[in-house]
Amino acid sequence: MSTSSKRRFDDDDYPVPASFLPPQAATDEPDDEQEFSSYVDAAHGPTPVPDWVITDARAVDSDLGVMKSGKEADVSLLRRSCGDQQVLMAVKRYRDAKHRLFHRDAGYLEGRRIEGKNARRSREMRAMATRTGFGRELIAGQWATAEFSVLSRLWQMGAAVPYPVQLSGTELMMEFIGDEDGTAAPRLAQLRPDRREAEHLFEQLREVLLAVAEAGYAHADLSPYNILVHRDRLVLIDLPQAIDLVGNPHGFEFLRRDCKNVCTWFEARGIHADIDDLYNQLMRTVPQV
Repeated sequence: MSTSSKRRFDDDDYPVPASFLPPQAATDEPDDEQEFSSYVDAAHGPTPVPDWVITDARAVDSDLGVMKSGKEADVSLLRRSCGDQQVLMAVKRYRDAKHRLFHRDAGYLEGRRIEGKNARRSREMRAMATRTGFGRELIAGQWATAEFSVLSRLWQMGAAVPYPVQLSGTELMMEFIGDEDGTAAPRLAQLRPDRREAEHLFEQLREVLLAVAEAGYAHADLSPYNILVHRDRLVLIDLPQAIDLVGNPHGFEFLRRDCKNVCTWFEARGIHADIDDLYNQLMRTVPQV
């Protein structure tokens, strides 16, 4: 499967410098570019925790720099080390309301629940609806929590998504989809698959979208640019705006748009990817109210 070098991404991607690649063993004390693991104090991903996740409080985290800069968050590569064990992870850091470039909050947030006592919840929902300064901060703080929650639910269902390792404030650490040398998996949009490869990828995509719909969600921003392919395995990414299909009044419109975006790409690669057929299959799996 070939990879196109042409870039048409909304986000800026940064190659991993060669200096990132040689592994470094953890030391007893972190240096200026290292910190002790934040795992102990963070919210943890779903159980069973994969064997590759390092949970030891003595582990050291080394931030290897930004891999991708997007509208609402930056994604960095992080190495967590403890003795002879080490693992690469992706760290997504959401910007606050003043520094985010994502201005389509309203449609995605409809129907999203706010936890807390009734009085506080009502006050917060009004602030978000009227876009006060406090409300904009609440909206900004929701994206990391929402993505962590959706990834956790989908991973437990066996869907092809990155494992969410931990959440701390607006920082989400998750499984790095790529090679051990720090090379990230390409996006579907970068690939030039032949017909057999495209058919295989479309079937994988159908399976993960069925799991997403069964969980009651639509990705709501699905395109070939937020689907990764690593060693012929398709992985769905970028889920902060995932919406409740039943709770959001525009949920089924988002779902159909997702179907159109991906089916159009696969049809252009010479395979039969009918929008109505995929949409109807997904609708049959959506939980009934």
